[in-house]
Amino acid sequence: MSFEIVKTFENKIAEFFGAPYAIAVDSCTHGIELCLRYDPVYSIEVPKRTYLSVPFLAKKLNLRLNWKDENWKNYYYLTPNIIDAAVLWEPNSYIKGTFMNISFQYRKHLALGRGGIILTDNKEAALQLKKMSYDGRLPDIPWRNQNIDTVGYHYYMTPETAQLGLDKLPDAIKTKPHQWKLEDWPDLTQMDIFKDTYHTGYIFESTSDPNIVKKRKFGDYENTQFHHINNVDPYLQTR
Repeated sequence: MSFEIVKTFENKIAEFFGAPYAIAVDSCTHGIELCLRYDPVYSIEVPKRTYLSVPFLAKKLNLRLNWKDENWKNYYYLTPNIIDAAVLWEPNSYIKGTFMNISFQYRKHLALGRGGIILTDNKEAALQLKKMSYDGRLPDIPWRNQNIDTVGYHYYMTPETAQLGLDKLPDAIKTKPHQWKLEDWPDLTQMDIFKDTYHTGYIFESTSDPNIVKKRKFGDYENTQFHHINNVDPYLQTR
């Protein structure tokens, strides 16, 4: 089966969401990871109630993990331009200037068992993310004939999954999606695996100086403390 099927699926999903470009991947979490690798940051802000693979990315990518209390619906921002929109299914809902990550996991509206897609309006980023998802190569040229210049992560969507998506897409467009509630996810900060990552009531933010981070209480934008990055563990947040 040809990878042209994947390209067709990407175009159909981009059209539905109103995004100029779409990059199909093997999971939404891997899509978010690729975006964080492409557009690196010092920290991510994660709602206490979400799927647990998202905060695990902080450990995997050596980022500061900042928990936040957020009554989010359909999507939330991890960084100023990277969005976890795993449960979003709404036509023309793409937000300009962002990387939006949609899930096709078996419980999602377009249920493919496994899969995801990155939406963007950045042509250069779309090309780079495509190569990053596919072992650094472009899918329509034999890799032996390419001069690979990008580190790849083997996160591509298979043509078989894309074909399933094309088969199920018409019904998905016609049916009303399930509306997820915040309570559908547990408070991750109460789980043992995350017990050392929650610095109660505080949030850490990057500053214009890459060696300095800002610490403040949730909702308090006036009273802040500044710490050298060497005194802040990237995962546990304090030393």
